[in-house]
Amino acid sequence: MRRSLGAGTIAYPTPVFIVGTYDARGMPNIMAAAWGGICCSRPPCIAVALRKATYTYGNIVARRAFTISIPDEGHVVEADYAGVVSGAKEDKFAAAGLTAVRSELVDAPYVGEFPLALECKLVQAIELGLHTQFVGEIIDVKADESMLNADGRPDVAKIRPFMFDPGTSAYYGISRLLGKAFAVGRKLVKNQGGS
Repeated sequence: MRRSLGAGTIAYPTPVFIVGTYDARGMPNIMAAAWGGICCSRPPCIAVALRKATYTYGNIVARRAFTISIPDEGHVVEADYAGVVSGAKEDKFAAAGLTAVRSELVDAPYVGEFPLALECKLVQAIELGLHTQFVGEIIDVKADESMLNADGRPDVAKIRPFMFDPGTSAYYGISRLLGKAFAVGRKLVKNQGGS
């Protein structure tokens, strides 16, 4: 039997995105965000939803750019810290011992120590209520070479990203390969029609 939990923000997996921006003084800033994901294939876009009260919100509106850095399991402390304090009060890069790398393509920094970074230009902001969803066109994806597979693509087993559990406010790592997408379900296909 299923139990109603009421309306809430429970969905899995929920990402751990580290959003990078510059403030009005040109200081690099990061914040942790979980409400987001890929939202378009062509052009490639990612969305992240932020409250107006965040320092990052104003930075994105002013600079019209942001980055998404994907932290690995070895940086869970630094990633969590990025969501604990405001960039208006602290230099989060310095306090966390992280390196702000200036993007050559967009007006925002990314985290040098994290294995993957998406450089985005703001294309749309949608007011949703408490949050504003910022849609960024992905101009480039930067990956540490040691995190790539033999085909030159990011390898999730090497990157070791982790997810946020909104039900318990905890972080969990990626466990194991379950099967290849668009392949494991084919055993149930009766005809070859599209979805």
